[in-house]
Amino acid sequence: MSKKIGILGGTFNPPHIGHLIIANEVLNALRLDEVRFMPNATPPHKQEDEQVTAAQRLKMVQLAIRGIPNLSVETIELERGGTSYTIDTVEMLKQREPESEFYFIIGGDQVEYLPNWHRIDELVQKVQFVGVPRPNTKIESAYPISTIAIPQIDISSTLVRNRLMNGVTTKLLIPDKVIDFIQKEKLYEI
Repeated sequence: MSKKIGILGGTFNPPHIGHLIIANEVLNALRLDEVRFMPNATPPHKQEDEQVTAAQRLKMVQLAIRGIPNLSVETIELERGGTSYTIDTVEMLKQREPESEFYFIIGGDQVEYLPNWHRIDELVQKVQFVGVPRPNTKIESAYPISTIAIPQIDISSTLVRNRLMNGVTTKLLIPDKVIDFIQKEKLYEI
């Protein structure tokens, strides 16, 4: 029997409540079996933060989703290492799980960037893109994208990092277990 699996990729540096809302809303709207958070090794469009390791980002994701049904972690890009191109990841996932249907979840900012994705014309043949709106973005694309309306919260990992570095509260923006880990590991300190 075919499984319907959502993939939510990102740096998750750190994971926040916005990520959890996106995953939960898409999970339920599309009646997926699960949504997997997929931390990337080195995204092609961002510089790696040398202060926070991939292992620490993975641990924060694990803590953020702990105890939430149907949310899990996909480590395929971390295991592969190097630059993470979605086409390579999707091909590996389909080879590993040929019976599964994959839904690649992206924010409005990434929808606008799709024409620049590596081998995008092949990619849209292999995976269903699911776009979720983010503040100040539009879900308009020449590519086939399913759109899911979700409650929007104007929060980003950049905002959370800046608050952490400036000693401003992040209560309710990131799960308490993640806050505890950040403090223990002394992450995002100036």
